[in-house]
Amino acid sequence: MKVSFTEEVRSAVVSGRPIVALESTIIAHGMPFPQNLEMAREVERVIRKGNAIPATIAIIDGVLRAGLSDSELQHFARTGPSIPKVSTRDIPFAVAKGTTGATTVASTMRIAALSGIHVFATGGIGGAHRGADSTFDISNDLHEFGISNVAVVTAGAKAILDLPITLEVLEANGVPVVGFGTDEFPAFYSRDSGLKVPMRLDDPGQVAEMMRAKWSLGLGGGIVVACPIPLTDEIPAAEIEPHILRALADAKTQGIVGKNVTPYLLKRITEFTGGRSLTANIALVMNNARVAAQIAVAFAQNR
Repeated sequence: MKVSFTEEVRSAVVSGRPIVALESTIIAHGMPFPQNLEMAREVERVIRKGNAIPATIAIIDGVLRAGLSDSELQHFARTGPSIPKVSTRDIPFAVAKGTTGATTVASTMRIAALSGIHVFATGGIGGAHRGADSTFDISNDLHEFGISNVAVVTAGAKAILDLPITLEVLEANGVPVVGFGTDEFPAFYSRDSGLKVPMRLDDPGQVAEMMRAKWSLGLGGGIVVACPIPLTDEIPAAEIEPHILRALADAKTQGIVGKNVTPYLLKRITEFTGGRSLTANIALVMNNARVAAQIAVAFAQNR
């Protein structure tokens, strides 16, 4: 099963130009319309401004896609949650049924790797949900990091998760977690989680060199590039935590489970914060896109 490219992305892959993958779940499930469409368009502009090519990943009518047209971005933004989330386990089903799906971090990594794209910008990765020590509710994102050769620029893991267990699972899978300009593992809306990263790099070229070293040594799998939200846009952990706890309680009362949990929690937190968390979410995505473009440019050199 081959990936279908836009002509721009195909040309960039063939010529070795820098490319940054983007997920489609953040458009369909991560934000409300029209902010999701504005974000999708702006993040592509940010990547282009950084001299890289954006490649939004999705599945359309059963076809794996790398790069979407503006009309396709509009479709995902307007249709929203009625488009199913597709993780790696769901890809064969979507292909066989010829359905359309929004790719998660995990499935975006897999399709990007299949496409020859090795840098991916997202908001926050999935991880171990709170209570995972008894429910075993752990995102497939963490498993995928052990498989796909993609460096993912992320504002840490989503703050709604159990971050210590998330880091433990990444370590168990042999996944490097690199603080980009920070010694702290960021917590999505917040720059500090109280948890240290095991390694730190301060320059995009250093990250690119680490990518080359890892994969040339036959050490397959991804890299978490933990990039904190800009200081002016963060919501401190002590301030956001009560909203998270309230949203978690609501989800439990409503019986929200599985892949519906994260979109529900993000929506409720946006309501509780009067939209401030959405503003922070957009800001961190843009920041990650800028950093990812820099890393992609550095990685494309001397390949």
